[in-house]
Amino acid sequence: MDRFGFIIHPIEPADVARKFPFARRLPVTWVERLASYLPPLTASHITGVRSITGKEIEGWFIGLPLSSRLFFALPEPVVLEKIVRSAQLAERLGARIVGLGAMTSVVGDAGITVQKQVNLAVTTGNTYTVATALEGLEWAAHRMDVDLHAAPIAILGGTGAIGAACARILARQGFDLVLAARHEERLHALQEQIEAESGRRPAVTTSIREALAQADAVVAVTSALDAIVHPEDLRPGAIVCDVARPRNVSREVAAVRDDVLVFEGGAVAVPGDVQFHLDFGFPPGLSYACMAETMILTLEGRFEPFSLGRDLDVEKVNEIRQLAAKHGFRLAGLRSFERAVSEEQLERIRERAHKRRVAWRTATAGVHT
Repeated sequence: MDRFGFIIHPIEPADVARKFPFARRLPVTWVERLASYLPPLTASHITGVRSITGKEIEGWFIGLPLSSRLFFALPEPVVLEKIVRSAQLAERLGARIVGLGAMTSVVGDAGITVQKQVNLAVTTGNTYTVATALEGLEWAAHRMDVDLHAAPIAILGGTGAIGAACARILARQGFDLVLAARHEERLHALQEQIEAESGRRPAVTTSIREALAQADAVVAVTSALDAIVHPEDLRPGAIVCDVARPRNVSREVAAVRDDVLVFEGGAVAVPGDVQFHLDFGFPPGLSYACMAETMILTLEGRFEPFSLGRDLDVEKVNEIRQLAAKHGFRLAGLRSFERAVSEEQLERIRERAHKRRVAWRTATAGVHT
């Protein structure tokens, strides 16, 4: 049986309690510090992943006990060495490919250095994450009556691997874009690349608020440790695909803005009777798209660095989408802040969004006339 590994880590120190319940009784700072001294560990054995072709695989979650903050607080060589040791643990367990989850795919050169130091294939899972984010955005826009051609689509973290790939694909499809990122030089380089590829020149800005003020649809995929999207930032009736972990969108948005749809990018239904044997915040049978990419490649026998580095091959997005369909992986509806978005919720949000868009456009027209 073919095997895979996937490296996970606590997004917040409190997540350590998912594996070690006693941690709930300790101060958060203690948990973070103590966990950082632990070596990589086998967090759980994954069973029951079965393709609709009949092939079955197994795998392991490899736990790297670093919170998101520590990926930036510790020296980069120290963090990379811990990731390499995690991948080597997956290799000892018999994995032929290992996926990098959350911050492990962001630090350094997005997996390239790790791949050079291990004897199994490494993938970030970012290609399938792009595919599911764009699929979710299109589906949500249709359900919410949002015309994606009516205003620019904002991409927060536009120069990162996922953001840049989303931007390049959307521009080729004829959409107007506004890209937001911290580094102006990288933004302009991407702007030139997109114009050369598609003939469309996206707007660029280093201001998150400026980008959000222009957009009815948003893809948020920055590596910020704290929320950067707040209730007052969003236009009436906006839809936001939040791909980032930690989340880019404040929980306050869901509490205050009942006209806005925020959903998590990349919640995927895994074929078979999959048992993860670990609570990572999803219902049984669902995984993140980055996890799913590692499983798809294992089922396909493609033990190769499919997604590495910050310059993704956008041609592979259609390829991984086709492989996902071949093996029975599919987008699992929409989820928002750990909960499924029901049909009734969607309809309520759609109705409120429509009313507030109309009122906002009427007020805006009055200002300009």
